[in-house]
Amino acid sequence: MIKIGIIGDIGSGKSFVAKQFKYPIFNADLEVNKIYKKNRFCFNKLKKKIPKYITSFPVDKKQLGKAILNSDNNIKKISDIVHPLVRAGMRKFIKKYKKRKIIIFDIPLLLENKLNKKKYILIFVDAKKKDILKRLKKRPNYNEEIFKKLKKFQLSLEIKKKKSNYIIKNNFKKKSIVNNVKLIKNKIINYERSGS
Repeated sequence: MIKIGIIGDIGSGKSFVAKQFKYPIFNADLEVNKIYKKNRFCFNKLKKKIPKYITSFPVDKKQLGKAILNSDNNIKKISDIVHPLVRAGMRKFIKKYKKRKIIIFDIPLLLENKLNKKKYILIFVDAKKKDILKRLKKRPNYNEEIFKKLKKFQLSLEIKKKKSNYIIKNNFKKKSIVNNVKLIKNKIINYERSGS
């Protein structure tokens, strides 16, 4: 099984790139949303750690945003509760798709949380700052202050780029992304096949 991690800046189009591989995807953002909506264990833990913000189930993401803005320490408290649950979801996903040739991981903090084992193939999605900003501003939940705080907990893009096996330039034009993904996918499959 080939495990591919898609990494890059917030809003760089990682999820769109991941979908073009046409293989099962573990999307950490969707997993986190599911945890907030359905996991009472998570809710109880958060309520204990940040009671001022977590008052009702399911977890209100706006309240979490307020907690993050209030203190960097709250980001750590939230992460310490949520990330082990994401990790458990990841293990289930790997087990479920263990017979597939390739599986994709779309996880913003893949490197920061040391979720990638050495065998992961890393693909960095490279997009222009102005294009990223334009897209972020269209998001209904966009809050510049929250994004700035979250970025402080991420490795620099230069480090992520250096650690990557491949780089995909994202100009947000579907045709070029599809072609780039096809090229990289073939390279990866051929490389694995040759046992290099």
